[in-house]
Amino acid sequence: MAGLILKLRPHEQLLINGVVVENGERKAKLRVCSDGANILRLRDAIRPEDATTPLKRAYYAAQMAVAGQLNAAQARVLIEQALADCRRLDADAVRRIVLAHTAAGEFYKAMRAIKDATGQSAMEAPSGDGARVASA
Repeated sequence: MAGLILKLRPHEQLLINGVVVENGERKAKLRVCSDGANILRLRDAIRPEDATTPLKRAYYAAQMAVAGQLNAAQARVLIEQALADCRRLDADAVRRIVLAHTAAGEFYKAMRAIKDATGQSAMEAPSGDGARVASA
């Protein structure tokens, strides 16, 4: 996603095309100038062992797509399977929103929708600095 602006905290870590990059001592702002970069802020990432609920499994699959570790088709299948197991009262609304984003290939937006549905603290896992996923 050309034109993506990343505002980084001191020592914040990113996964860019499979490589972990850490910001220095000061805040920084980066602009991604080319399409096709897979970028995930590690403060938004969860570990596989933390994906213990249907929504967290869907989030993890979307995260893997954003990081470039799953292709879009693989991620869609895993997300659909996870959401089919969801038994929340608002499951249909969440499912529609997340599936619309994944159908469009917008896996970062799908992650945000899941995070919004669960509350930010529900997605938090002790994964270091954390990660925000964004495809560029």
